[in-house]
Amino acid sequence: MVQNLKVEQPFLVFGRAGLDLYADPPGTEFENAQNFSSALGGSAANIAAGIAKLGGAVSLLTTVSSDAVGRFVLQQLQRFGIGAEHVKQVKSEARTSLAVVETRAENCQSVIYRNNAADFDVTVDDIDRIAFTRFNTCVFTGTSFAIEPSRSAHVLAMQRARNAGATIVLDVDYRPYSWTSIAEARHVCAQAAALCDIVVGNDEEFEVLAETDGLGFAENLSQTSAKCVVYKMGSKGAVTFSQGRSFKTSIFPVVALKPTGAGDAFMAGLVMSLATGQTLESAVKRGAACAAIVVTRVGCAPACPTLEELETFLVQQGSD
Repeated sequence: MVQNLKVEQPFLVFGRAGLDLYADPPGTEFENAQNFSSALGGSAANIAAGIAKLGGAVSLLTTVSSDAVGRFVLQQLQRFGIGAEHVKQVKSEARTSLAVVETRAENCQSVIYRNNAADFDVTVDDIDRIAFTRFNTCVFTGTSFAIEPSRSAHVLAMQRARNAGATIVLDVDYRPYSWTSIAEARHVCAQAAALCDIVVGNDEEFEVLAETDGLGFAENLSQTSAKCVVYKMGSKGAVTFSQGRSFKTSIFPVVALKPTGAGDAFMAGLVMSLATGQTLESAVKRGAACAAIVVTRVGCAPACPTLEELETFLVQQGSD
């Protein structure tokens, strides 16, 4: 069973952090927006924020540009209580990622600026500075493997984490614009997934890994290398495979304000629930509850629930 995470030992999350700008007020289209609100963004930073808000000790490994946007990210990490001892600032033409997003449930537009993204500047030297024995759980996001030197650095980090006895978690996090081809993403991400204890992805992402039968790939992964694989299917819920068994989990019915942030919140809720001794079934359900809460609020990182908010939501849903 996947119940060896320990909340008293910190998490280390690998991947991008950036600036999100949301058209304001909610419901406004880009074309008509006069104002935008700012928030911490990037899937890895969102996951770290979700863990921190649920009470976990967590640090982030990433690279940000040495400019005002990079400093914004560093201040936001401090605000959320996320350790930044492994966040490097680079003085180059690389830039911290920017996402300009609408808060609309239907036809939600999202424009991502990742030209020469700073987070791809993570190097092997950065990994060499990590004392992996400090961390019980290392969470990786698949986009980190898209480009060198980030790819080799994160493969090394997985190997070092495994050698240190940490639990290795992968959010497949497939973003087509980061890769030169689907074939490259399939090859690289499948190799990374084989190094992990827990793999989480949606049906589209597993189809990329498998080329044909994503669900079959997920089940096979749980039987060959991973202790647990969560196959998310949007409104249809999720199927979880673990050590020869499987179970389905439904989503929680909510009135969504926007579609973004659900996957990051799910991951935070999943790993934190396992860390606090929840069963795998309960952990997946609590992850789904975090996802449901996030889509009813503006933003991603700031929309993640606190532990009290999560527990209240579960009671209201009759799932305590």
